[in-house]
Amino acid sequence: MRYRMYETANEGLKIEVLYGDEHVAQSPYILKGPVYHEYCECPENPQAWQKTLSCPTKEPQITKDFASFPSINLQQMLNEVPKRFGDERGAVVHYTIVNNHIYRRSLGKYTDFKMFSDEILLSLTRKVLLPDLEFYVNLGDWPLEHRKVNGTPSPIPIISWCGSLDSRDIVLPTYDITHSTLEAMRGVTNDLLSIQGNTGPSWINKTERAFFRGRDSREERLQLVQLSKKNPQLLDAGITGYFFFQEKEKELGKAKLMGFFDFFKYKYQVNVDGTVAAYRYPYLMLGDSLVLKQDSPYYEHFYTALEPWKHYVPIKRNLGDLLEKVKWAKENDEEAKKIAKEGQLMARDLLQPHRLYCYYYQVLQKYAERQSSKPEVRDGMELVPQPEDSTAICQCHREKPSREEL
Repeated sequence: MRYRMYETANEGLKIEVLYGDEHVAQSPYILKGPVYHEYCECPENPQAWQKTLSCPTKEPQITKDFASFPSINLQQMLNEVPKRFGDERGAVVHYTIVNNHIYRRSLGKYTDFKMFSDEILLSLTRKVLLPDLEFYVNLGDWPLEHRKVNGTPSPIPIISWCGSLDSRDIVLPTYDITHSTLEAMRGVTNDLLSIQGNTGPSWINKTERAFFRGRDSREERLQLVQLSKKNPQLLDAGITGYFFFQEKEKELGKAKLMGFFDFFKYKYQVNVDGTVAAYRYPYLMLGDSLVLKQDSPYYEHFYTALEPWKHYVPIKRNLGDLLEKVKWAKENDEEAKKIAKEGQLMARDLLQPHRLYCYYYQVLQKYAERQSSKPEVRDGMELVPQPEDSTAICQCHREKPSREEL
């Protein structure tokens, strides 16, 4: 069940879940309140907020990411980042948060995706008091910082949506699943919750073939189509759009677009990297098909919690064992079904909206703790305003804690 608040309920929000005329489970549910609508700016004390959301005390990926950065020199960052990553092809945004207000300046030409980093930061500051900090977000696909940990010069902490084994970027949940969380119940695109209600036929009625549809953003995706043509009884793969390998369209053909929910008519889903990690992966995990995941140097924020053969079936980077793994799944149906279910349950736990909010906050908190000097609003920065919402009453009933309490 999910709901979205469009007005604030000061007390006694009542939620009824009915099947016909009968209440389901413990319905009706009474939330004592106040329960604030999304655009109500009413930040809470961080300790109380994290307790309410049941934020985990540790996130392994956050611990791993910050191990390279015991101290963060803001002056070094100010000197280096614009020179290294802020050229014409750059896609970096420089943020400062002071007194829970967000300021930013763009470094480079390709920074339109700042709308995604803006919206989650604004949403966070409406809900919780953030520490003062100054940081840089990479809006591009590829991680940026490839210096060695003990090298000279040393690496600097760039925040990105995707990590890799040969980079040192600090990883946040991707813009895709973050936007999905923020837009749930308002947009018309797929989101992490709607997937769970549209997982296709029951396991026994799914088509026993592996499935893939997607762009031509990696050569292995073309190999999938070639394998599919030779082994149609095991694999149904198609390229829906050509950009990188346009010369291959005549040979491989172009598949029709399919609704994402229809993917789950198939028992086995093939997850192959795009330019970096395939951002469809969390959506595939939330369905109830078995995910066959390509070995990859790229990762998202939640991958460290997943185990091969428990939550997904691994396949080689060159796809050399894909058909073998599909045959294994067909011959071991109960085990395949169990892995699919374990993966789905783990993804449900890791990707709930409150877990994403917790993750963002904890990254920003860890970063702030390591700053060696006071963050500043730099020349060229502009205030990122909160969206106006004059249609709904927002009266804050919390006492805003002073900065000394944080």
